Amino acid sequence: MTLRNVLVSLLVGSGLVLAGTQAPALVPDSSVEGAVDGRTAPGTAARAAADAESVLAISIDGMSVPAVRRLGRKQLPHLHRFMRAGASTLNARTEHEMTVTLPNHTGMVTGRRIEAATGGHGVTWNDDRPVPSTVQAAAGHDVASVFSVVDAAGGSAALFASKTKFGLWQRSWPDAIDRTTIDLDNAALVTALVDDLETDRDFRFLHLSLPDNAGHRSGWMSRPYLAAVRRSDALVGRVVRAVNADPARRAGTTILLTSDHGGHGPSHDKATLLDNYRVVFMARGSAVDRGVDLYAINPSYKDPGTRRTRYGMRRPPVRNGMIANLALDLLDLPAVEGSEFDAEMDLRLTAP
Repeated sequence: MTLRNVLVSLLVGSGLVLAGTQAPALVPDSSVEGAVDGRTAPGTAARAAADAESVLAISIDGMSVPAVRRLGRKQLPHLHRFMRAGASTLNARTEHEMTVTLPNHTGMVTGRRIEAATGGHGVTWNDDRPVPSTVQAAAGHDVASVFSVVDAAGGSAALFASKTKFGLWQRSWPDAIDRTTIDLDNAALVTALVDDLETDRDFRFLHLSLPDNAGHRSGWMSRPYLAAVRRSDALVGRVVRAVNADPARRAGTTILLTSDHGGHGPSHDKATLLDNYRVVFMARGSAVDRGVDLYAINPSYKDPGTRRTRYGMRRPPVRNGMIANLALDLLDLPAVEGSEFDAEMDLRLTAP
């Protein structure tokens, strides 16, 4: 283990920041526009998503669709404003195999399913275990991520997480994540991210844990749980205001938002329950149409209704695992090598 990784292990529990050498902001090379892993990408006039200078991905751990619907616009003003300002669906899907935190989040940044034997990332645990020490060790082969693609292009990426288990990502892609901040205090974590907006970065990942924490303590849809969803809404509003405070940053930033799973009763472990496998998926920014439904503008994807769905469908559902390649598409970078979700980079954020 490198000194950097030892420091991560020591610091993550205390919420301290580990910042590596910052890479220069990514400047796409227009001479390679349209080339993605040796195949022709969609042309400029028909790109799945317009370009962005920076992408911020937010995951609200354990936020259920029933909570978003029950609380509504008055109690979740920022999330509902997020939807009105961009493209969204309240009927996206998690990974098929499991509806738990670390496996689903690792799918978000790798674009892979979970099961290693069928090409997945192999992360099947949901704690701070030291072995396997990396995603690559879990999969039994090299696994790239949105972080490594940004790094290979000379860009900069950062991780802000509210659970120590996310130290797995820093160990797995130690040279590609230029700053890792892990803080169990969600409000303090958002403060750190807002401060970091002054730094040129191409990709940031923010993980908020309040709904999941409350769901495990008091049950999903309990009063404490709904209060945690409202607090998360306020934190999202703070992030959006900070992005919009600078006109140039507002014009160049696209924000993506999803969840790793919902929940039902005291848990979210049963992958066959609708309340567990149905999640939100939202996007807003200058590269996104306003107030559009993702399924309505993406005929290649099909609203699954209440079905759980499987992998390899001709018209798949929108999945939380599309975060990685959608972000890279916005940054005009190639898809994550070996990824499956939105690997063709055809998920649109604008109407055809």
